[in-house]
Amino acid sequence: MNTLVAPVMALVAWSLLIWLWMYAQRLPAMSKAGIKPQDAAFPGSLNSLPAPARQAADNYNHLMEQPTIFYAAALAIQVAGHTDGWAMHLAWAYVALRVVHSLVQVSVNLVTLRFLAFLLSSITLSVMVVRELVVLFG
Repeated sequence: MNTLVAPVMALVAWSLLIWLWMYAQRLPAMSKAGIKPQDAAFPGSLNSLPAPARQAADNYNHLMEQPTIFYAAALAIQVAGHTDGWAMHLAWAYVALRVVHSLVQVSVNLVTLRFLAFLLSSITLSVMVVRELVVLFG
């Protein structure tokens, strides 16, 4: 299968899994803390929740940030018909690194390890984009 749609969909599925994990952590923590849903109407209002609930929510938010660039880049490369082995490897590497970033953040949350995964994924994404720009504007 030589399509960038597969890694795109894999990261979408991962994001939805983290979304479920976030609510599995957040709802019981809110209940235990006596926080009503309306009490969460403003940013920062759930900062008193235990770390696991905050980490899952933070990671879900992270998956809504930089990966949007990945989605656009991967689909642009696919639509342009420039999908090759390198594009595939880079896309899957990006997805794997984002999964590692998530697993670190929702578990041990070691910032240096999390940053390393983020940095490597950012470099991978940058290489994907630069490669495509060279092809397009060479």
